[in-house]
Amino acid sequence: MLRPRIPTNPLPTGIVTGTARNDVPAVSHETPAPMPATTAPVRPTVQLTPGAVVAVIGGGAAVVLVVGAVLVSMLLAVAVTAASLAISALVIRSLVASQNHR
Repeated sequence: MLRPRIPTNPLPTGIVTGTARNDVPAVSHETPAPMPATTAPVRPTVQLTPGAVVAVIGGGAAVVLVVGAVLVSMLLAVAVTAASLAISALVIRSLVASQNHR
């Protein structure tokens, strides 16, 4: 039902026939147009003023502080969870041990 259809092309014979044109020169000897001279000096695309440098440094410091605060808070959350699980395990173990003595 869904078969690809491959077009049937005639096989090349190896004989190339073409028409020769006498009105077209074989090689064109045109010289390229000279480039216009620019009078303005080339300036860099991005210009950093001292204020921009301070803003970039301040922004980078803010990003570092925010990422650091997030990572420390995540570490603190893991530590609090581990401590509460350890205390719960001790309480459950003591309850099970006291049930066995009765």
